[in-house]
Amino acid sequence: MSIKALKTISLLWISSLFGAGCAFLIQVILARYLNPIDFGDFAAALATVTLFVPLAGFGIAQFWLKAFGEEGWYATRWFPASISFIISSSLAVFSLLILWAFVGPHDKVMQIIILSLSVYVFGQVSIELVGSKLQLEERYISLALWQILPHLIRLSLLISIISLFKKSLDVVQVAQVYAVVAIAVLIVGAILLYKMLTGDFDLKGHEVKNTSVVPSIPDIRMVISQIWPFGLAGLFHLIYFQSDIVLLKYLSGSEAAANYNIAFTIMVAIYILPTVIYQKFLLPKMHRWAHHDRTKFHNTYKRGNMMMLVIGSLGMVVIWLSSSVLISFIFGDKYPFSSSLLDILAFSIPVIFVASSVGATLVTKEHMKKKVTYMGIIAVLNIVLNIILIPIYGANGAAIATVVSNIGLLIFFYYAAEHIVFHSEQLNRGKINE
Repeated sequence: MSIKALKTISLLWISSLFGAGCAFLIQVILARYLNPIDFGDFAAALATVTLFVPLAGFGIAQFWLKAFGEEGWYATRWFPASISFIISSSLAVFSLLILWAFVGPHDKVMQIIILSLSVYVFGQVSIELVGSKLQLEERYISLALWQILPHLIRLSLLISIISLFKKSLDVVQVAQVYAVVAIAVLIVGAILLYKMLTGDFDLKGHEVKNTSVVPSIPDIRMVISQIWPFGLAGLFHLIYFQSDIVLLKYLSGSEAAANYNIAFTIMVAIYILPTVIYQKFLLPKMHRWAHHDRTKFHNTYKRGNMMMLVIGSLGMVVIWLSSSVLISFIFGDKYPFSSSLLDILAFSIPVIFVASSVGATLVTKEHMKKKVTYMGIIAVLNIVLNIILIPIYGANGAAIATVVSNIGLLIFFYYAAEHIVFHSEQLNRGKINE
């Protein structure tokens, strides 16, 4: 790996750590200044809304990375239909959330929380689309700032409210803070995307397009035919990653959801490293290498697997040695069961780290459909396990369901990478050995 690549990864990692640090501090503030029931309600409501985000963006941002990796400048032809689809799908999801707020089994406070958080969908879609634009332009400093700002603004607003109201915090105020920041992100994102659509776009890694060739302009149906694997992948990922919080809220109560959310927050912070490497830095490059440099593509896969296994295993051991002290020191004594949940979830650290490396290969070429099939199977497995285990074991059952689901996902991904993605490389290696 070159010095330039290491510097870029370090920048993205540090910025992601800072952004995650802000998000982590927000969770600490909420855990300390809200009672466990309100904290559990907010965590469940935010997880519910977050589950709807993939239905709004439906993989457009990830598809842009793939399209430009394959077509270069000609992929700008996808912009008009993509934006039209995003607007329609986001409004549809927003309407569904409003409906769920009124028809779901909610008290008045929970209803207001979901209504306030419904605009969060627009903010997240804007973050994803602008993030892809900045990745394609390899503007990593701007990407880092774009990722940090929403967390930093939310944190600043919450601290201001606590200072203004003398250390009191209301769960409805928290939801309104998230709504205000989402609207601000939507406005800024819309301006940046409009500029991109009108020519302010500096794609890196590709020659300037041949203006004598006029590619066909896709319609919304063609966009849907291309993006559905990415959209379903995002939805399935969130189902097996954080639907546990939602199910705990409705099957076991708000306090169980609150305790689980504490452990989940720490796990999210740990998963920053593989996310930065494979989603923020390597993904656009892996799309190019999959088509134009198979040796580099395969070597990145092999070295990445080993590196992720070692780092993930170290992370698991560190959590086991420090979980109870860590949670008590950071979040206080209101969540006594969170440390045991974190000990269980720690089994997933090396699994998820390696799955990030292996799974990144399945996003390239036409392998995404196979990946989304595996993710769908695991999502169903996760829901079934949660429904069975939560009534018996409570939050521990949700943690066990998560670990089992992650192991199953890694098995699927590794099989597909070895026998499908790198099938030709395995055949060539066999010939050399002969």
